[in-house]
Amino acid sequence: MPDIESLLNRWQSAGVLEPEAARRIRAWESAQDAPSLQQSQRVGWQGMVALILGALLLACGVVLFVSAHWDQLGPGSRFGLVVLLLSVFHLAGAATRARFLGLSIAFHAVGTVSAGASIALVGQIFNLQEHWPTAILLWAIAALAGWALLGDEAQQTLTFLLFPAWMLSEIAFAVEDHAGSPAFIGRFLAVWAVLYLTLFLGTRRRAVGGILFAVSAIAGAIAVGAMVLDWDELNFRHPSTLSLGARALIWAATAAMPLGLSIFRPIRSFIPVAVSIAFAALLPFVAGYSNWTHLAAQLLVAAFTLFLLWWGVRRGSHALVNLSMVWFALTVAWFYFSSIFDKVGRSLGLIGIGVLFLAGGWALEKTRRNLIARMDHPGAQPREAW
Repeated sequence: MPDIESLLNRWQSAGVLEPEAARRIRAWESAQDAPSLQQSQRVGWQGMVALILGALLLACGVVLFVSAHWDQLGPGSRFGLVVLLLSVFHLAGAATRARFLGLSIAFHAVGTVSAGASIALVGQIFNLQEHWPTAILLWAIAALAGWALLGDEAQQTLTFLLFPAWMLSEIAFAVEDHAGSPAFIGRFLAVWAVLYLTLFLGTRRRAVGGILFAVSAIAGAIAVGAMVLDWDELNFRHPSTLSLGARALIWAATAAMPLGLSIFRPIRSFIPVAVSIAFAALLPFVAGYSNWTHLAAQLLVAAFTLFLLWWGVRRGSHALVNLSMVWFALTVAWFYFSSIFDKVGRSLGLIGIGVLFLAGGWALEKTRRNLIARMDHPGAQPREAW
């Protein structure tokens, strides 16, 4: 404030600042010196790591304790224990919310995670009808209620993870024992992964965006593996036996819903989601139509990773650029091991791997640095934050 005061007096004496404007500047700067309750409750990265690890260890310990004594309890005691564990964490979160917001968020997160176990255990206790995707739906609704009531990032993250998990479970249940079941699961994972990779670019809720980005990065790699898992699983010669109604519902969850959600941030997500839908629809057929299309499938995957790389540069996302580079490197390694390694012998194959890692890694890293430098140029497109 002393430095600000001298400057304000200097500007007023020179006649370039009105007294009313100087008063408003003083009031605003004074307000910044008094930290708000939310600022005083901010947790450093050390405290955040301790809270996350503590919440995970607490949840694991509770699960182990309950599983060790489960067989010794009757139905009434089991139900009472489930209700007690579900309630105690949320009550602890409510009791600590005013004093330590971070600890309260951790308690509520453990309580919402416990809700999933509680739903499964109650169904087991009372021998309710077995349709396991419904339990995940109830769990997702509990997370949504927690997000609506608390508004914190932990509940939001669980909500965004559990609802796609429920839809994926319903798809897996519907396509079980049908031809092409891995392809349907892979398509869903691929499109939702791209949705989450792009929908939260530049978000101010970094915990939500970071966790969903990490999960989507893993899911995207698994999706490609599922779609090309069995070359003859889903092709023109062996069509799937699913009914038309089941196909419509699966495509609604796989394509229509992500495309609708991408409209909330169309500049960031709409085009990548639309391209991912076309990619997911085409890849299983390209991979399984005939033997010569193995290379075509690999080229299609490489082209899609390059598209995501281009989109990351366009939207100024370092994370998406780095992830696309990793996916492209994995695609090249997939091509080498599936098409070259077995044909040149073990010794030459190992030499080729070494050359591929050294030369390819150098080329990719150089390209990545050039792209990052171009993105950080002062004239680059500004990033969006929300």
